Amino acid sequence: MSSQIVFLTHLVLGCVPWLLFFGAHIWPRLNAMDHFNVQRAIAALHSFRFFGLAFLLPGVVGPNLPVGFAMFAAYGNFAPGVLAILALLAVRIRPLFWLLVLAFNLVGVADIAVDFYHAVQVNLPAVAGELGALYAFLIIYMPLQMISHLTAFYLLARSQLNAVSSGVGDAAGS
Repeated sequence: MSSQIVFLTHLVLGCVPWLLFFGAHIWPRLNAMDHFNVQRAIAALHSFRFFGLAFLLPGVVGPNLPVGFAMFAAYGNFAPGVLAILALLAVRIRPLFWLLVLAFNLVGVADIAVDFYHAVQVNLPAVAGELGALYAFLIIYMPLQMISHLTAFYLLARSQLNAVSSGVGDAAGS
């Protein structure tokens, strides 16, 4: 089997166990929590994205990892991680917290999309061995990042719809 097929198989199958675990264990708990604490939990998960800076460390990644991919992956992971940490630090200032929650989710999804684009551009599957220890990062942690970003967006949208519908109900009742 070619390295491209193995790499793509790993990426796709990396999502399956997370989706199963998420559906069985995480989603029921998040769904029972209040909106604020759900977003705090998701921010806590993403606060570890500073780990992506390891794409810049020789010895962690191989010397032939395409620089264009490594730089974007490193700083692209670092930015939402810092925004998530700032969101957690701003929990007492709710408007700032919500702004930072939206920011780290937007930046995080953009990072993953740009990383996929760069991976295709540099034919990353052909040099997947150059990812070194960070191969596992892409296969194990990145799917969870995307699933949690999509969950955060879904819950943000749902809370806005609930607020609008309760406002409409209040107006209709008066």
